[in-house]
Amino acid sequence: MNPPKPPSRPDKVSLLQYAKLFRSDILSAQPARLYRAWMAEFRTPFFRSYLLNQPDLVQRVLKERPDDFPKSTRVNEGLRPLLGNSVFVTNGETWKRQRRIIDPAFEGGRLRETFSAMWDASEAAAARLDGKVGEVVEVEAEASHAAADVIFRTLFSLPIEHHLARGVFEEFRTYQRSQPILNLAALLPMPRWMPRLFSRDTKQSAAKIRGLIGQLTQTRQEEILAGTAPDDLATKIMTTADPETGERFSTEEMVDQVAIFFLAGHETSASTLAWALYLMALYPEWQEKLAQEAQALDACDFAVMSKLRLSRDVFRETLRLYPPVPMMVRESSCPEQMRDRAVPKGSQMVISPWHLHRHERLWDNPDGFDPTRWHSENGKACQREAFIPFSAGARVCPGAGFAMIEGPLILSRILRDYRVTAGPVPIPVAHLTVRAKNGIRLRIARR
Repeated sequence: MNPPKPPSRPDKVSLLQYAKLFRSDILSAQPARLYRAWMAEFRTPFFRSYLLNQPDLVQRVLKERPDDFPKSTRVNEGLRPLLGNSVFVTNGETWKRQRRIIDPAFEGGRLRETFSAMWDASEAAAARLDGKVGEVVEVEAEASHAAADVIFRTLFSLPIEHHLARGVFEEFRTYQRSQPILNLAALLPMPRWMPRLFSRDTKQSAAKIRGLIGQLTQTRQEEILAGTAPDDLATKIMTTADPETGERFSTEEMVDQVAIFFLAGHETSASTLAWALYLMALYPEWQEKLAQEAQALDACDFAVMSKLRLSRDVFRETLRLYPPVPMMVRESSCPEQMRDRAVPKGSQMVISPWHLHRHERLWDNPDGFDPTRWHSENGKACQREAFIPFSAGARVCPGAGFAMIEGPLILSRILRDYRVTAGPVPIPVAHLTVRAKNGIRLRIARR
């Protein structure tokens, strides 16, 4: 039995039908042929888009010529009330400056320094489940709580129980329900001067979240000036100067960046952790392997991560099957030639980890769950050419290494003490990230 996969739409639908399907779920709005196509063209009265699955074309866009394919503004239109001018939505020199300031905080050595905060968050997640033994638990909510706890502990040295941290977390759930990515400007060409019709809930939630983050950031700035700031990610980013200009982030810029750290770091990690727990319930033989391996978790020591090899393979396979960000959109800044097709300037170039990770002409058993694949020749080749859960090239997620420590650690810590049993089959859908339509429900038992 393969893990759940959303249905595909008919090959040909009207623009209105597509818009309705897109609003319901980005994944099931796509035709089944995309799992075999190297390149697919979609035309609307307003723009052309091309989905790219051929590895060398993906590499051209993401790695070889990223400046010629800047991030498209269409998909991000609905997120601007929250993200402002953050590194997630910018291009060109603005984006390069932001990355020069942000990247040092996520260098390899910093992972060791943040590990104790991740460890504490994993212990707290396991403790919360202790009161739910014998119950059916909605694990997406539990995973969101754990991931948010990691973000606040590593960024601001605050547990999720802190009133400002909890305020951001709770308001973000309201923000998600407003479906912010489904903005008219994602489908229609709209000049910059034209007002974006954001829903009232989207605008109000974004304003509340930014207000709470602003309080955290202002407090941290005062602590930095007083010499009392803890040595965490927020302090590192706020005290790092751009090596080319000597400038630091202003308070407003820092609010933008913290908003995307929370959105990207919390939402994507929560999505993958919840699906990983479901897969462990679906494949109990793998759950037992991870539980046995997790007995190594007996002290807060970064070296323990080298012992969680199976957990890392499972987490990587979860990222393959359920990449949290299912599609990335770039825009061609000049005319291109791809697979003997003329691609006009301004075309939308869609790179879909969801389809690339399940491509029938690249992967062995593309829809199956097989954590051992990463040690096969096919798996190694596909990992190099067709596995991009964190994007690739210049715009690769700066927190990729961070996520590959956090996810396996929390997954192992939960399975060390608890056994999970599957409930109803969840239906994957994608709005902000790949989630389950009606949640993921698992029964929790103590080992």
